[in-house]
Amino acid sequence: MWQRVQTPLYGISAAPSQPPAACPCIGAQGPSRPAGFNAPSPAPADRAPAAPNAPRENIATVNRHLWLLVFCQGMFLTNNVTFIAINGLVGLSLAPLGWMATLPVMGYVVGGALSAPLVARLQARHGRKRCFQLGLVVAMASGASCALAAAQGWFWMLVASTVVAGFYSANASLYRFAGPELVAPGLKEKAISLVLAGGIIGAFAGPNLASATRELAAVKFVASYIALIGVAGLALLALSFIRFPEHVAPRPGAGSGRPLSEIARQPAFIVAVAAGALGFGVMNLLMAATPLAMQQCRHPFDSAALVLEWHVLGMFVPSFFTGHLIKRFGPLPVMAVGALLNFVCVGVALSGVELMQFLVALFVLGVGWNFLYTGGSTLLTTTYRPEEKNKAQGAMDTCVFATMAVTSFASGALVTTQGWQMLNLGSLLPIALVSAALAWLAWSQRRQRAHAA
Repeated sequence: MWQRVQTPLYGISAAPSQPPAACPCIGAQGPSRPAGFNAPSPAPADRAPAAPNAPRENIATVNRHLWLLVFCQGMFLTNNVTFIAINGLVGLSLAPLGWMATLPVMGYVVGGALSAPLVARLQARHGRKRCFQLGLVVAMASGASCALAAAQGWFWMLVASTVVAGFYSANASLYRFAGPELVAPGLKEKAISLVLAGGIIGAFAGPNLASATRELAAVKFVASYIALIGVAGLALLALSFIRFPEHVAPRPGAGSGRPLSEIARQPAFIVAVAAGALGFGVMNLLMAATPLAMQQCRHPFDSAALVLEWHVLGMFVPSFFTGHLIKRFGPLPVMAVGALLNFVCVGVALSGVELMQFLVALFVLGVGWNFLYTGGSTLLTTTYRPEEKNKAQGAMDTCVFATMAVTSFASGALVTTQGWQMLNLGSLLPIALVSAALAWLAWSQRRQRAHAA
């Protein structure tokens, strides 16, 4: 007779007579491991130890702490989608020149790029929870500042406020890496995928929040920025109930693992970062330009909000099964499908500018991004040891935000000067680079296996 046991931290039920599920990413590092695939140590200092009777994955259930983190991710995406829906339009109405319209969008990701190294250091010193809470306080302050700038017509203050908001974005982008710390080690892929699935909340809440609040104040979209203060407040409340594993700050002079330069030379690290950064860059290039392109094509704002809603659904609905796919087939095949879907998106976008073509192209783009980003994030976790996590994760997000900053600026400049079709044609180059990187890593893996045999 099976006896079910509930573990207090992970909140998962398992049959104690079963042996722990093996996890390929846990174990000691030895010389027989292929280069670029170093496994982390089994007991990181800031993670609670696994339960004595680890669960079988097919009967595991996530706990309330992870679900609360999923909700925080949903509030984060609500903020992001609302920013995307309105920042370009507010910027267009206030900017001295039309090509500056997406500078407020660019400011948000530039702020994230500048903040990512700082956030990595703060999390190493103070832990996940305190840093996440600080990010949400900054989000509330920047929302108030954006509202004031929009109400007064201060374009450069709006840009500066979105740069400050990037600190929140740099924090919240690490929710996906915090998720695996709340579950048993064998559920890493599923935890990353499930946290990203929280973006479904943003898919519905973001566009509808922008539509419902755009006319509530005397100046259009001021109420939308004010509403984002409440969104951050809800996330702050939910975060207060999450119990992260106890954080142990590194002692002065204690080793922090290999230098980042050594970690970054691993083939898997290179491909994970390239796929995450370029995949995010292409997605941001097309997504940030969509409201402007649809306005140029005389589509109403509600239609643009609908397209963004379906785009964000494409980004996060697959997260309910992306983790299972990665667990079964590995990250590289899943990422390859993501790159293929990016090519499909461009093909649909080039076929015309009717509402349905915008909607289908952006939905497919979202699914492709999900496969690339989830797969890349999972692949990254195989390249560092526990004591190296902050520097490795921070490096990836710095590259992601830097690429997004460039594409945010380029999207406004290209769509207002060259048009929607040239923007899509230009996106083919980074998609091809990602595809080539994935093929290179797959070839490297096969070669290493052949040598090992």
